[in-house]
Amino acid sequence: MKQNILLVDDDPAVRRMLRRVLEDEGYLVNSAGSGKEALQKAAGMDVDLVLLDLNLPEGDGWEVFERLTVEHPFLPVIIITARSNQLFPALASGAGALMEKPLDLGKLLQTIEDLLAEPVEARRARTAGRSAEFHYLPPRR
Repeated sequence: MKQNILLVDDDPAVRRMLRRVLEDEGYLVNSAGSGKEALQKAAGMDVDLVLLDLNLPEGDGWEVFERLTVEHPFLPVIIITARSNQLFPALASGAGALMEKPLDLGKLLQTIEDLLAEPVEARRARTAGRSAEFHYLPPRR
């Protein structure tokens, strides 16, 4: 069965490009352009992983992250952002990864694969603030 990724980004061009890349890799992709839309979609479907931009209309990305993880505590989330200085908030939040834009698509695909294969115990440890693998991918230069 194909795994379902919720792609949340306010930029339609980024959503189209990432959707095409992810679908070419065999994932089902649902996208949202705002925090409100993302939360509605997450509530109405089974989601295996979320790619979440931080700059969103109708809800800051961190607020959306908090709501998603309250409702789905072990859902792997990759924060994708052009904002600087997000490493420590991402580590503290329990996110699975932080990728800074511009994205390295090869590393993104590998990180998605790694997080989808990660045992629930590792997700539980990360969300509880215990030691767990965290993927940090600075912007491609």
